[in-house]
Amino acid sequence: MNAKVGLCVNPMAGRDVRRLAARASTMTHEAKRDIVARVAAGADAVGATDLYIAREPFGIASKALEFMDLKARVHVLEYPITNTAQDTEVMIRRFKAAGCDTVVSLGGDGTNRAIVRACADLDLIAISTGTNNVFPALVEPTIAGIVAGLNARGFLDAAALGLKQATKVLHVETPRGTDIGLIDAVLLADDKVGNLLPFDAQRLRRMVLTRAEPNAIGMSPIGGYVDPVYAADDCGLRVDMGAGGEMVLAPLSPGLFRSIPVIATERVALEQRVQFSGPGVIALDGDRDHDLAADETAWVTVRRDGPRVFDTNATMRWAVAEGMMSPRTLYA
Repeated sequence: MNAKVGLCVNPMAGRDVRRLAARASTMTHEAKRDIVARVAAGADAVGATDLYIAREPFGIASKALEFMDLKARVHVLEYPITNTAQDTEVMIRRFKAAGCDTVVSLGGDGTNRAIVRACADLDLIAISTGTNNVFPALVEPTIAGIVAGLNARGFLDAAALGLKQATKVLHVETPRGTDIGLIDAVLLADDKVGNLLPFDAQRLRRMVLTRAEPNAIGMSPIGGYVDPVYAADDCGLRVDMGAGGEMVLAPLSPGLFRSIPVIATERVALEQRVQFSGPGVIALDGDRDHDLAADETAWVTVRRDGPRVFDTNATMRWAVAEGMMSPRTLYA
């Protein structure tokens, strides 16, 4: 039986200008190579037969695995590099075409947004290496690899056991097309598409959050300090901001606090459409991607139709309780 695991590495995650404008450390290529090696070691130890990576400009994954003594076959996919999020999307489509449904990602919210934009029908373990991270988790890569390997081998009936859950996704309809976000869709006044600086608190007008978590940074804690909404909750949260609102002090980037005037919050049911009215710029998971003119309207809807994401701690507890980590089971 083939047990295929994809390793999706964003070489630029955790290295953009937003880290310089805040107090975040930079994620080096060497640190990412170490993470890739530990994921591969974990997956290989529990019987993954094939590891899929993509060649990218810095050779992060390929150099990490080059001299490892792995039983699993390593497949290095080649395709034209654009140095944009499109590279991640192509990588995921190539993984799927190869029959690889279990993916471990290294990146932030933006990286995982690109993954889901390419394909939501995945079993995903997201390791945090980006700037503002709410979607990916701080998980030991070795354990992430073990869970990925067990899943690829078909050992985990994870949906039935409650070990993984389809994630919530923001579906955005603009006059010029559709897009998605994983954590936040934000309407900003007097801003520009492509701006990479941290958000100016005074330009925030409205946002919809899939997760409003007080233990996060970025947009999520603005709502999380008022009315927390978590990954398991079947709703989102709308937050309206502007002059006259009550000030909420929140970390918009690592170590960077700002006071945000919050006018009102309201929980948003799944499939309920929320209106964004121009003029403004719509940012999705921190990326300012869409212009909205004064006479234009966009709509944001929260749906639970994203990739299936593991609770790695619960998975490992279950695997041990069921004898999955026994050599007789692993190497039968």
